[in-house]
Amino acid sequence: MNVPPTPPGAGRTDGSSVQIGVLVPLTRPGWVEAGRHLLAGLELAAREVNDAGGIAGRPLELVVRDTAADPQRAAAAVDELARLGVAALAGEYHSVVARAAAARADALGLPFLCSSAVLDALTDQPTEWVARLAPAQSHGWQIYADFVLGAGHDRIAVAVESSVYWASGARILRDCLTPRGGTVTELDMRALAPTAVCDELVEHRATALLLLVGNPEPAVSIVRSVRRDRRLAEILIGAPAGQPEFAEWARLLGEDSAGISFLRYLPERLNPLGVRVETALRERLAEAPSFVAFEGYDTVTVLAEVLRSHGEDRARTAPSWPRVAVEGTRGQIRFSRMPGISVWQWAWTPVQVVDRDPAEPDRIRILHTG
Repeated sequence: MNVPPTPPGAGRTDGSSVQIGVLVPLTRPGWVEAGRHLLAGLELAAREVNDAGGIAGRPLELVVRDTAADPQRAAAAVDELARLGVAALAGEYHSVVARAAAARADALGLPFLCSSAVLDALTDQPTEWVARLAPAQSHGWQIYADFVLGAGHDRIAVAVESSVYWASGARILRDCLTPRGGTVTELDMRALAPTAVCDELVEHRATALLLLVGNPEPAVSIVRSVRRDRRLAEILIGAPAGQPEFAEWARLLGEDSAGISFLRYLPERLNPLGVRVETALRERLAEAPSFVAFEGYDTVTVLAEVLRSHGEDRARTAPSWPRVAVEGTRGQIRFSRMPGISVWQWAWTPVQVVDRDPAEPDRIRILHTG
C-alpha cells in the first residue's frame, strides 16, 4: 500500500474534521507487515471514535504518510503535515525514523504520540512535545537479558547490522549480561555472510545467538543457515526486536520459525477492551493481530481523549501529557518522566518474552514476563 502525498495547500479548508497526521512504514525497505498492523489499529480506533460522535461532534480524520523506513522522508512528512494543520502526529514503527520525526515535531511545536519505536534517546534533549506508548529499549531488552541468563546461557553472540538502533541494543545487552558473568561476542553482519555466522558461533562456543538484524533479510537467511548446521543443534536463537511476531516470519521459515524467543508488549490476559479490540483487529487483518496493532489502537484512543479535553490547539496539547489517564487495551495509560528518557513515557506497558511453539508454530508461548 502506498498513500500518495496530499498536494500542497490541501488538507483542512472548512474545519469539518479534526486531523491527526499518521506516520507508518507501508513500502520497502520499511517493515511493511508492522506498518500494516499499526495502521489497522489506528484506523479501527478512529472509526470507533467517529461512531461515538467524534471530537466534540466533528469527525476524526487520519492523514496517512508512508515513511518507508526513511528518516528524511519522515522528517519531510512531518513538515508537510504541520503545514496542513494537523492537530497532532501519531504512529511510526522504526526507531531511527521515529527519532527523525520526533526531532522535527519538537522543532515545529507539533504534538507527537509515538506508537511503537523504542529507542531510549528518541530526542537529543528533553521535550514537552513528544510522548511514547512503547517501552524504552533499555527497559524491554533488560527483561530479555534476564530471560537469556535465566535459561542458562552465558556465552552469547549477537549478529549486528549497522544502525543506531542495533548498536543501542547490543550495548544494552552487553551492559546487562557482562556484570552477571555473561560474555557477549558481536558478529558484524557488514562483513559476514549468513552462512559464515555458523563458523563464528562454533569458534566462540556460543550457546545463544541473538539477531540484531533486519527482517526478512538477513534474519531469515541466518536462521536457515543455523538450523541446518548440525554443530549448532542446541543453540538458542533469539530476536529481541520481535521479527518472529508477524505471520510473514512463519510463512518464510515454516518449521524453522519456531522456538525463537522475542519481545512483545502484551499482558498475559487482555482486559475487556483488549478482548473486544482483538476480535475486531483479527477481522480487519484476516490474521491474529500483533502487539503493534494494539499500540496503534491505543495511540488514537489517547489522542482522541486529549483532543476532547483540551481542543486542537497544539500549545494546549503538549502540557496535557502528564494529565492523561486513559484505559487502553493493555491497561491504564499514564505518562511520566523517566530517568534517561527524553520524552513523556508510559511506564510501563506489559512486557513478555515469547516464542512460536515448535509443536504448533501459529501458537505463541509465553516464556518470561517482566
